[in-house]
Amino acid sequence: MRILLFSGKGGVGKTSLAAATGVKLAELNYRTLVMSIDPAHSLADSFDLGADLFHKTTSDPLPINDHLSIFELNIQKEVKRHWQEISSYVTSVLRTTGISGVEAEELAILPGMEELSAMMYINQYRREERYDVVVLDAAPTAESMRFISMPTTLDWYMKHIFPFQRNVLKAVRPIANRVAPFELPTDSYFVNIRDLFGKLEGVDEILEDPKITSVRLVTNPEKMVLRETQRAFVYFSLHGLTVDAVIVNRVLPAEVSDAWFNEWHLSQETILHEIEEYFAPVPVKRVPLFTHEVLGVQRLQDVARVLYPEGDDPAAVTRTERPYTFGKQDGVYEVRILLPFAGKGEVGLFKKGDELVVEIGTFRRHIGLPRSMAALLPARAKLDHQVLTVEMKEAQ
Repeated sequence: MRILLFSGKGGVGKTSLAAATGVKLAELNYRTLVMSIDPAHSLADSFDLGADLFHKTTSDPLPINDHLSIFELNIQKEVKRHWQEISSYVTSVLRTTGISGVEAEELAILPGMEELSAMMYINQYRREERYDVVVLDAAPTAESMRFISMPTTLDWYMKHIFPFQRNVLKAVRPIANRVAPFELPTDSYFVNIRDLFGKLEGVDEILEDPKITSVRLVTNPEKMVLRETQRAFVYFSLHGLTVDAVIVNRVLPAEVSDAWFNEWHLSQETILHEIEEYFAPVPVKRVPLFTHEVLGVQRLQDVARVLYPEGDDPAAVTRTERPYTFGKQDGVYEVRILLPFAGKGEVGLFKKGDELVVEIGTFRRHIGLPRSMAALLPARAKLDHQVLTVEMKEAQ
């Protein structure tokens, strides 16, 4: 199964491009699912479906044709399916503070529930071999980062906190429940967490396998949007995902020759030149600003014809470069990390346990080290041609 993850700043048009990609894949006879994990769902609108009708008729993927289905995650329904024990406990705690029932239920939808639910479905579809390609219409960049970091975060919690927390609460629960203003979570709460973790097992390997998962960054030819796209590229690289295309959407066509747009043309050409330089050798695709809003299958087909000219297969694996690798050079262990756009003054690193921690600005990435390098310490680092090479040596 292939996974194509479309991400970008809010409003750049990634939903339309993800939907158009799904339409093209279906034309090529791939069993395709386009799934929206953006809380502000607009996937049904892209296909010009009535949102009310869409949500009334299905809580599962909705077939568009024989090869294409779409799915908008509904977090309220996912809470009932997967998070019942956790949500019920959080709701009961909030009610003891005086928060009303409806408000408590809303607040009990914790950050990350939607992203983790999406990952459960990805794992489920992979195991069932239900689809050939899953196209993910991701949330804006910041939420996308949370989505891809969830497996690592949950794995750390399950290994380091979960067993200790569960055992301690089991021991103190009978006494604490007599004096605490609210009851501590029952063991079914922890069983729910453990079951959820089981449904997510292996999803991190899927996301970091470039032969399975590819990221497609959507941007506009505007300076502010470009800067966020650059940051997203760094973060996806640090999380082990491979970006195989950058798509510049809503490029002003050359046919628009009115003098009022002259400055727009000059500005866009400057930014497009920057994009080509920054992301090389990652291919950059251009999609023009259309004369109409992109709604419905026919207009999505128009976009697909521009995005994927005759002979192009959206599911093809075109890039497999990993953003970081481990090696040994002249007897010295090295970690090589792809850090596009990072300057020497921006990068910090240190060792924590068996992990190498890399920092870029306020962002931090934990890179688990193989056993042969787990006891080593970072000795020297060199940033050259967008690759940070960290030498790992024994403590002196």
